[in-house]
Order: sequence, then C-alpha cells, then structure tokens
Amino acid sequence: MNRRNFLGKSALSVAGLGLAPLIGGSYSSILGNTAPSNKVKVALIGCRSMGWSNLNTFLQYPEVECVALCDIDDEWLNKRAADVEKKSGKKVPHLYKDWRKVIDNKDIDAVIIGTPDHWHCLPMIWAAQAGKDVYVEKPLSNTIEECNLMVTAARKYDRVVQVGQWQRSDPHWDEAANYLKAGGIGRIRTVKVWAYQDGKPTLPKKPDSLPPAGVDYDMWLGPAPKRPFNEYRFHYNFRFFWDYAGGLMSDWGVHLLDYALEGMNVGLPSRVFSGGGKFAYPDDAMETPDTLMATYAYPDFNIIWDHACGINHGPFDKKEGLAFYGENGTLVLTRAGWEVMPVIAGKEARMEAVPFKKGEGKGLYNHVGNFLNCIKSRELPAADIAIGARVANMSHLANISSRLQRELHWDDRSQQFINDAEANALAKAYYRAPWELPKL
Repeated sequence: MNRRNFLGKSALSVAGLGLAPLIGGSYSSILGNTAPSNKVKVALIGCRSMGWSNLNTFLQYPEVECVALCDIDDEWLNKRAADVEKKSGKKVPHLYKDWRKVIDNKDIDAVIIGTPDHWHCLPMIWAAQAGKDVYVEKPLSNTIEECNLMVTAARKYDRVVQVGQWQRSDPHWDEAANYLKAGGIGRIRTVKVWAYQDGKPTLPKKPDSLPPAGVDYDMWLGPAPKRPFNEYRFHYNFRFFWDYAGGLMSDWGVHLLDYALEGMNVGLPSRVFSGGGKFAYPDDAMETPDTLMATYAYPDFNIIWDHACGINHGPFDKKEGLAFYGENGTLVLTRAGWEVMPVIAGKEARMEAVPFKKGEGKGLYNHVGNFLNCIKSRELPAADIAIGARVANMSHLANISSRLQRELHWDDRSQQFINDAEANALAKAYYRAPWELPKL
C-alpha cells in the first residue's frame, strides 16, 4: 500500500499529517506544537528485542516520554506496555498493531524502528514525510535500493535519522580510527574483520504451522513474499532468511565493517568477492551462509570479512573484532577496547606498543543522547543515515557476491554493479502488493 492511498483512507487531513512537513524546523518549534511539557514524545515500532533495548535507554533520559507502542504480537505489545509503566510510572497512552497509526499520531516527535530489516524502509520514510525524526535499527535496510531511497527521504524532508550503530557513540572506536588516520602503525595493507558467533546455533527444520494467537502475521510479512508461518522464520531467527535480512553478514557486519571503512577513511570498494555457504549446518533451516569470507579490494589494501556460526575462537582469541595490519604494528579493536602490537623485525620493534585502552562501555546510552541533542540542534547525528547506508550496502555487496558465487564490480557513483544484470536485480526491493516502494 502506498502512502497516498493510506492517507486518503486515514482520518488525517493533508495539513494534519504534514505532506509539507516541518522541514528544517527547530526542536523548539516542534515542541511548541506537540509537547508543551518540553518532553520528547517517542513511539516504538517493534517491541520485542533491540527495539526494547533502545526504548529502555531512551527512558533513562528525563526529557523522553513514551506515548505509543506498536507491535504485531499482542504478547510483546502488552509486556512492553507493562515494562514502560513500571519504569516510568505512567501508562502508555496508545498501543497499536499497525505502524501506520504511529504515523497518524501528531503528538509523536520521534519514532524508534526496531522491526526486522525488511520493515525498516517504509516506516522510516513515512515518518520522515510526516515530519518525525527517526532512530532506526541496523542494518539500515534489506536491499541497496531501499538504503539509497531512505537517504533520499531523510535529506528531502530534512529529518534527523540516527542508525543503531551505537559504536559511533562509544569514544574508543573513534580514538582507534583517529590513531590509524594519523599514521600510527604506518602503511596498512590488510584489514581483517570477523564475527565468530557460537551463540547462533543450528536451526533444525520445523513444519509450518498456524501463527500464534494474537499475532498479525500478514502485517509481519508486510512487503515480503507470502509464505506459511514457520517458527524458525519468526522473531529473532528472521535474520537467517533472505526475505527479511542478510544473516550474520548484515547483523554483525555493519557494526564492524563500519570501522574498517572509518579507520581506512574510504568508501565502498570497486571489487568484491565473497565465498561461503552452509558448511557448519548443511541440512538446517537457515538460508544465509553460516560460514562466509569476503574480500573487498581497494587499490593498495584489502578488507577481509570472515564469519562463522557455532564457533567462538576468532583471531587474537576474540569472538569478534577488527585487526589493522600496518608496516610497523597491528591495531586490534573490539567492543572492549583497543591496543597496538608492534612488528618485531629481527630483535627490534618497529614502534612502541600501545597497551590495551579499555572502552567506556556506554555506547548505546551515548548514542541515544546524541540523537536527542540532534533533534534540538538539527545537526547530523553520530550514525547519520548516510553512514548507515554505506555500511549496509557494504554488507549487501558481499551477500550478493556470495549468492552469485563470483566477483562483482561496483560503481559507487551510479550505485550499480557494472554490466551485471543479475547482481543489479539482487540489489533491488520487490514488494508484495498492496505495499509499494515509495517514489520520491
């Protein structure tokens, strides 16, 4: 269903929903119309997991008030309503099962989108069109086409959009990136990025069934293809099926590859080759690779991604992280902190070691605070939508290469694969009627 049809059927007037939204309006002007108490009125779409982690963090800021919750599952909608009341001492005024009612609500200043990946694009764009700022979970969306369209919408409607790559607000990540940019380890030839996740086990095949009571499964599917309900395609495990997400590559990849790009101060590569498959669990229900290695080729260095489900002993005995291999030393960066190990040539170290520098560990809290500050200042947030789109597309490049099992050539200017109709087809979004990809 496109936005125009919905608006025609809704109770909102054209002026009420803001087909001419508050473009560039100051935070004080928004509050003057919608929140005389000087509260930032937020709504959460997608309440079960990371969406709740986000809202729970928002509620640590006294200026935030949750005025609406939306989820297709009554169990989680009601549970989170009780959780918000317990935390804030106030009942949530509005509980919805259709996210479009959140867009309807003129009292809402900002929307948190914690849905599966395939449901990020439409709510974000409609919220932006309605003059609402958006905090959207990573990865930004499930296709390259959607990611690029979301950036266009954020700029067209002048909205603050923060992507949930909260490491952008955890100071030690930028400390490490700035150290690299200053030449701390010399010329870098290889960046290795990995996620070895023993917490993502096999998914034994299960028969299809009826959806649980209280679940609006057709709305959960939304623009994705119509399929029978299956427990292992639902809730957390959606991320291992192409209709809804991109597997471990887009789940962990966007966090870590973001700082491979930042540390090397580069954009997307011109060449990528990715190989992998279901090597650990060949007969389970998962569609996305449980094992994958991708090489992103740049003129004078490579970025290498490596992931594995069911294994926890990654490089440097760390489950996930990045290693920048320079001529003088190796910088290892994780959520815990960073350090530099010098290259030993003969008996001489080429540089002094940098002892482990522990991270602050308040990334999500800082990230939410940054978003709230940017609502007021109208500045770009730490993980602005363009940053989220870049690294989401980085993960899509590897997934598309893996699915086609061959090297791909990418033209970043045109946002197209070069002379490759198959790859370009996989970069597009295909929506199930009556849902339609917005035209901006």
